[in-house]
Amino acid sequence: RYADRRPALIATTEHYLALVTRLLDDAGINYLSVTARTKSVASFAAKADRSVHGRRLYTDPSTQITDQVGVRIITYLREDVTAVGNLLADELHVLADLDMGQVTAREGRWGYASRHMLVRVDGETQPASVQVRTVLQHAWAEFEHDIRYKGTIPEQDAPELDRRFTLAAGLLELADREFTEIRDRLRASMADDRTPAATGAGIATPVLATYLGHRFPEAGWSRTEHYAWMSDLLGELGILTLDSLEELLNNLDTDAVNQKMDYRFPAGAVRRLDDALLSAFGDRYVGLAGNAHRVPLLQTRLERLRVAP
Repeated sequence: RYADRRPALIATTEHYLALVTRLLDDAGINYLSVTARTKSVASFAAKADRSVHGRRLYTDPSTQITDQVGVRIITYLREDVTAVGNLLADELHVLADLDMGQVTAREGRWGYASRHMLVRVDGETQPASVQVRTVLQHAWAEFEHDIRYKGTIPEQDAPELDRRFTLAAGLLELADREFTEIRDRLRASMADDRTPAATGAGIATPVLATYLGHRFPEAGWSRTEHYAWMSDLLGELGILTLDSLEELLNNLDTDAVNQKMDYRFPAGAVRRLDDALLSAFGDRYVGLAGNAHRVPLLQTRLERLRVAP
């Protein structure tokens, strides 16, 4: 039965992948990758056949095995894991939510850390199992899985390997914290130094990224390609220098824009500028060639911005 259903599940998987990616991009949350997979027939069969003390673990595998559709989101920072979780909880139906990092911490140990969410979207009967973790957490989990489940560990070596995996997990948690400290230190420096870099015709991507870090120091970082895309949108608007962009934003009540958008997640710097430009240019901004792929989304946001306070 699962083999018969799998082609439809592949289409469902692509739907979830496109939806989650769009939500993250629209929110401006920085992430490394978003991937998805449909459980193979062999993997489903192996899981359905699992037993505990001689009794089958699943009496109705078709409904009890919830990771038939899987989505994995890899972020750079632990705070972004939380931001992604809050975003998905706000936009999708959450059926289950478990932070394995918090589970291991409450047990007073280091080890597997990943946020597991079971979500469902309107129009789909099949839920998706979503894993959200940092790139360091992902590296530990993948390597540990390969060693434990794909390799053969001699019994006499198991305690030593357990100790080393625990040590590695603690070091990676420390590295995750240091990455956050680096980000916070850069934010503080940008808040103290608001002098934009000079540039010629057109705003280069690194220059725009630096400027937005100064302009919105409290905002999260955005994906590198999103800064390039935003630079192109500015070019379509004829905004080719930081001076002209600075003048535009100085004449715009960005606090009012933020209030109307009512962000329920840490909006990235590109998202903040995106909403500012939408407020300033309205339908003209919606109609830009670079926005052709998201016209309905921008129109919905524009209606929110046009509501009287």
